[in-house]
Amino acid sequence: MAHSPAMPSPVALPGVSRIVAIGSGKGGVGKTTVAVNLAIALSRLGQRVGLIDADIYGPNVPLMMGSTQQPRIGPDNQIQPNDTHGVKTISIGYISPGDKPLVMRGPMLHQIIRQFLQQVNWGELDYLIVDLPPGTGDVVISLVQTVPLTGAVVVSTPSDVSLQDARKALEMFAQVNVEVIGIVENMSHFTCPHCHEVIDIFSRGGAERTAKQFNIPFLGSIELIPAIREGGDRGLPVTLAGPKSPQATEFFNVAQKLMERAEAAAAAASDVIEIS
Repeated sequence: MAHSPAMPSPVALPGVSRIVAIGSGKGGVGKTTVAVNLAIALSRLGQRVGLIDADIYGPNVPLMMGSTQQPRIGPDNQIQPNDTHGVKTISIGYISPGDKPLVMRGPMLHQIIRQFLQQVNWGELDYLIVDLPPGTGDVVISLVQTVPLTGAVVVSTPSDVSLQDARKALEMFAQVNVEVIGIVENMSHFTCPHCHEVIDIFSRGGAERTAKQFNIPFLGSIELIPAIREGGDRGLPVTLAGPKSPQATEFFNVAQKLMERAEAAAAAASDVIEIS
């Protein structure tokens, strides 16, 4: 009787303490904006941080980080990540810049993800943030087959359509045995700069209700602020202004909660005793 080939076992990255994936069930919810600002916030909070842009078809990290520099190859054939705003970063957008689309099949995606993880000179990191593509496809499977994840964060807007897809992302992470360490509600509400009335453009509070429903921590809500979009477009994310900036405060609050949850998840994983 023929046996199916064994699934590859994930191997820890030397020097990297925690790997956290940032995912969403659908596009357009600001997942990369959250990933970039969380990476910078973690760095400003004293952590050594790396950021992988794993959205191979739509790499937006170079624009949002304000860097188009092509990575160097070191003497040991390792890729040297770009160091931007205090965060070590790699993206296919650095290697294949411009508007030309990349057309590739699943095995090629898998190879790129493995290279970004294993052939990049990350050095010593407290956190490696992985900005996933939207949806529930090949990249997530490649990621969990290659390295052990500390956990995942799911980003959603409060709208019912977005939350429906966010629930699919939650189920996907459950299927691949990755703990979801929190949900973030992005574009939660908008405060009119003139009359200061709070307007729930995409509804409000749905992500927090979903977190309670799935018994998953709610990390916080990010207000719909033009400065966040402007910062991403200019390559100067709002978190560069520091935790006291009104536009950045909530990102730093989310980053603090993410650290607490990731440390708890890492401690729980190290407490597992294998009995032979």
